[in-house]
Amino acid sequence: MNVTAQALDVVYGQPAAGVPARLEQQTPEGWKAVAGAATDENGHIGDWAKSRLERGTYRIVFDSRSYFANLGVGSVYPEIAVAFVMVGEADACQIQVLLAPYSYSMFFDVRC
Repeated sequence: MNVTAQALDVVYGQPAAGVPARLEQQTPEGWKAVAGAATDENGHIGDWAKSRLERGTYRIVFDSRSYFANLGVGSVYPEIAVAFVMVGEADACQIQVLLAPYSYSMFFDVRC
């Protein structure tokens, strides 16, 4: 099971490059960091696709505040968290987030 992510900037109509993000797994003690990365020039995080994840509940937390601050824009959402469950051995999840200073939306695609 693996996961990839992409962030797109809907204000400027381009990939959101340089968005810090972290992948976390839910444990009985709370959320545990699994990996961290920043989006590339195409808004992708593909490094996580190389990691095999076990079944369980995960989330990707995008640091939208720092992304927009680097552009000189304020944002009402400091972080955008997308939680999901890895249920099958062959799951490959693609998570896409569309960012704006005052809104966001997301898409989730599972390939088995």
